[in-house]
Amino acid sequence: MFTLIRGASVYTPDYIGQKDVLIAFDRIAGIGDFDDRQFPVELEVINAQGKLLMPGFIDQHVHIAGGGGEGGFSTRTHEIHVCDLVENGITTVIGVLGTDGVTRSLEELYAKAKALEEEGVTAYIYSGSYQIPVKTFTGSIQRDIVLIDKVLGVGEIALSDHRSFQPTVDELARIASEARNGGLISGKPGVVHLHLGNDSKGLELVFKLAEGTPIPIRQFVPSHVNRKGSLFNQAIRFAHMGGFIDLTAGMEPKNSFDDCVPVYIALKQLLDCGVDDGSITVSSDGNGSIPVFDSDGVLVSIEAGSCKVLLDDMRKAVFEYGVPLDKALKTVTVNPAKMLRLDAFKGAISVGKHADIVLTDSDLNIEKVFAKGKEMVDSGKYYGKNSIR
Repeated sequence: MFTLIRGASVYTPDYIGQKDVLIAFDRIAGIGDFDDRQFPVELEVINAQGKLLMPGFIDQHVHIAGGGGEGGFSTRTHEIHVCDLVENGITTVIGVLGTDGVTRSLEELYAKAKALEEEGVTAYIYSGSYQIPVKTFTGSIQRDIVLIDKVLGVGEIALSDHRSFQPTVDELARIASEARNGGLISGKPGVVHLHLGNDSKGLELVFKLAEGTPIPIRQFVPSHVNRKGSLFNQAIRFAHMGGFIDLTAGMEPKNSFDDCVPVYIALKQLLDCGVDDGSITVSSDGNGSIPVFDSDGVLVSIEAGSCKVLLDDMRKAVFEYGVPLDKALKTVTVNPAKMLRLDAFKGAISVGKHADIVLTDSDLNIEKVFAKGKEMVDSGKYYGKNSIR
């Protein structure tokens, strides 16, 4: 119940030097220089000299219950396993439905979130899917956010994509207003999480709402904004207007995203052009289907996304493109925590917060992961006993 991690280089995500971190039950109980002989309880001591200690990652866009494949029923992706998360440093996850709101249900999504929590991580969900009108638990977006404990907002609502249900400005404004009111009543973020596709219109609809209605710009969270250069340029404008933008990890030109801006390049460009580093988040799109279509909308290939890309892109950003580690860490820790109003307990190494901790070597290879004080990963591998694979 009491663990002392001794002598790690601690990133809160800000670097604070070489410190000891004390875990008591599910919380961080102390940060400093401790003598383990001063504690009147049995204490597990972990020697972390030469290691990096950082907050557990928050992945705000994962198809935790699987996704519907765009190549027919046989291409449906599988449910995520808790090891897919924790072995990649993810201790908090937000589940989405995505394309398939027919054979995949919100009830499945909710049940999977509850299952992941039983296995030790923290999980929430968004109500809805690509579909318009939005499918909900209770018949109302507002009621879902207020009454369903796991629901933080609505999404992913698809825009600028041939798979989108092509919402109008008025429809999107109504969705955002319902979500906002639900958030105000419940104390939740009530965000509208947006899927952005390849269509040239990009964020135009969102700009119209941000500039023509009193709905705050931070009510919208556009994702996949690095999937093409013109959309990424719009995302820079959106961020300069005060909005959050969500980059998708794992996008590479060689993977048929010919015009994409990989996360490690996008982060450097965003910081270089003066975008507030507190407005940038990165998510994995884990377990979602990744289809490639030709110019006629015919499916060419399809594969499933992986949560592994989150850490892979962070390594490249830091070691190959010179992005400071603290800046990179903010995108998967404190920034999504603040955006989702989880920052009372998540997103930072701080006394009183949940003991969601990732311990790595100097090359950012994961060695240990703690989720709410429970050690989930040792020597880079998940060793839970109660989870069905």
